[in-house]
Amino acid sequence: MVKVEFLGPIQIDKKEFDVKSVRELKDELYKIPELEDWLISCAIAVNDKIINTLDTPLKDGDKVALLPPVCGG
Repeated sequence: MVKVEFLGPIQIDKKEFDVKSVRELKDELYKIPELEDWLISCAIAVNDKIINTLDTPLKDGDKVALLPPVCGG
């Protein structure tokens, strides 16, 4: 199982998914209506490292974080 944490203003509790890649995970996340708008703009980190490809493999125990964009100034 992969543990997913939703950071910042995304008001969703941590969840676990049985997936083998970030692409599979994203497909599952799109099934959650509250995430649909966020997924377009969020960065994804696997084990605290931001990834650049949906083909990144996932294994049991991996920690994934969805990082929404932030405003600063």
